[in-house]
Amino acid sequence: MDRIDLRSDTVTLPSPGMREAMAAAPVGDDQYGEDPSVNRLQERVAALLGKEAALFLPSGTMANQIALKVLTRPGDDVIVGEEAHIVWHEAGAAAANSGVQFTVVGRGGLFTAAELRAAVKPQGHIVFPPTTLVAIENTHNRGGGVVFPQDEAAAICEAARGAGLASYLDGARLFNAAAASGRSLAELAAPFDLVSVALSKGLGCPVGSLIAGGRSEIARAVRFRRMFGGAMRQSGILAAAGLYALDHNLARLPEDHANARLIAERIAGTPGLLLDLATVQSNIVIFKLEAGAPDAATVVARAKAEGVLVSAFAARTVRAVTHLDVTREQCRRAGEVLARVAAQR
Repeated sequence: MDRIDLRSDTVTLPSPGMREAMAAAPVGDDQYGEDPSVNRLQERVAALLGKEAALFLPSGTMANQIALKVLTRPGDDVIVGEEAHIVWHEAGAAAANSGVQFTVVGRGGLFTAAELRAAVKPQGHIVFPPTTLVAIENTHNRGGGVVFPQDEAAAICEAARGAGLASYLDGARLFNAAAASGRSLAELAAPFDLVSVALSKGLGCPVGSLIAGGRSEIARAVRFRRMFGGAMRQSGILAAAGLYALDHNLARLPEDHANARLIAERIAGTPGLLLDLATVQSNIVIFKLEAGAPDAATVVARAKAEGVLVSAFAARTVRAVTHLDVTREQCRRAGEVLARVAAQR
């Protein structure tokens, strides 16, 4: 039985072409700024995002943590959407590394400029921690891959500037957001002081994210990368995978989105399964299981027994993610399996 792995878009394996590009990559010591492949990737991603500079990093979590370090001080308050990755999936790093707290606003990962303004804690208050940063996640993972409305993102960043706050875009899946919205990466990134993108998700690279922004902010990020243990040497071998992916894997992202929609439409309406099709805007499908239906662990185990791997995101929440290593026919089969095992009592 072929295994259909929908646990995450991080499970992809480098293609033969990507491996060839990695093996042939010109390299140098990136600590001295002498790795030509890293430099080329950084320049290319900065240009795509419309920013002055970019920095290659091992992971998206490190990108988020560096953004916090650059844009906040210990004791600050950061406003985020509901169930943000920076809060839920980074092992408490924000508290350990930057000493910040979070204020959650909105629903399903989305929020408005009005909700931001209502949540801002003023500078210099005798009791309140000062709000200094707002962070948006696009697409939003736990929100089901929903694309953050760009008009609202721009309004939020404008409101943030008016209140003296910095802004950060966790764009781990920004390539998916661009494909789903039809907007350019530069347009999506434009309102924000710092923005990150991941190469190891929709683009299918084995390693890597980048953070981009003004030259002064990225210069500070270089120091924090070193502080967090993320500085690398001949990392052009990894950067070459990113360069290859930008050339070969961007245009195919809508296929992943169509495959996610295929799964979602098949399982929607299954008794005991709750799925809002309006949230299925990119390559993520998240559904909940009502009381009386099997729980998430049971659905995951049953699906695995039939060769379909998905993730339990909570006791009654399941996630499936499409990517370049699963075909449309496999996704069709996965939808059939998930509908069947969720309906079993």
